[in-house]
Amino acid sequence: MKKLSIVVPCYNEAEALPLFYPAVEKVVSKIKELEIEYWFVNDGSKDETLAEMRKLHEQDPERVHYVSFSRNFGKEAGLYAGLEATTGDYVVVMDADLQDPPSFLPTMYEELQSGEYDCIGTRRTDRTGEAKIKSFLSDQFYKVINRISNTNIVPGARDYRMMTRQMVNAVLSMKEYSRFSKGIFSWVGFKTKYLDYHNVERVAGKTDWNTWQLFRYAMDGISDFSQAPLSLAVWLGTTSFVISVLGMLWVIIRRLINPASSIFGWASTTCIILFLGGLQLLCIGIVGKYIGRIYLQVKHRPIYIVKEKK
Repeated sequence: MKKLSIVVPCYNEAEALPLFYPAVEKVVSKIKELEIEYWFVNDGSKDETLAEMRKLHEQDPERVHYVSFSRNFGKEAGLYAGLEATTGDYVVVMDADLQDPPSFLPTMYEELQSGEYDCIGTRRTDRTGEAKIKSFLSDQFYKVINRISNTNIVPGARDYRMMTRQMVNAVLSMKEYSRFSKGIFSWVGFKTKYLDYHNVERVAGKTDWNTWQLFRYAMDGISDFSQAPLSLAVWLGTTSFVISVLGMLWVIIRRLINPASSIFGWASTTCIILFLGGLQLLCIGIVGKYIGRIYLQVKHRPIYIVKEKK
């Protein structure tokens, strides 16, 4: 009998977990030819998430397992830890808030059984119920990153997907400290089919992802899968240098042709200095962003630290 591992990264999902488990069980119990195991990952939650995981483990110690971190390491670390813990022939990643419809699981499994695909992913076709600014920024992110990166990231794609063991092993082979799973899933290749669905509201609790966190996550994705910001810094520096040289030549030639002419006043000089200074700081900041990521990687710190595991 083949096994399906269900990975559920959690942060402050104490209200959602008692609803998530029976909802998924109702669906997977219909797939008779599969053995099921659950891996819940507690990413340093501040509520009773760990207590709920312990309850689920006590109810079904053979199939329900959990990993609890020593502190909050982020969703990407939780996802990686869950994938590492799995033993199944197939692995599915889901959120605990039931925004990932469990009803798709049988369809995902059937599609993988055909042997034509290595991964069945999901894609939201709309963002009904979300703030308009979040939806706008998300749409713009996908447009930008697909223009400047060689790795294609499907707009609206979720982490919710079912993968073969071969693909999971490929994802786990990427040991980078800074992780952007949507990009990693695409980068490793393998044939993927996406199932479309309309946005689903959370069943309980509230999201911990605000607009600023999503923006930072997007910037991480760009710096992880594109060198375009570095190229931008080079072009900005080159352009400002050429303009400044032309400006100096113009001032010198003007002075030689008409010695009585006066140069620009202090206001224009101050504006030029501020412009060039800001440009330099921008370029240094872009380069520093990449150097900072290299710095974190070469330290070889663990992606997460486990405090409790059952």
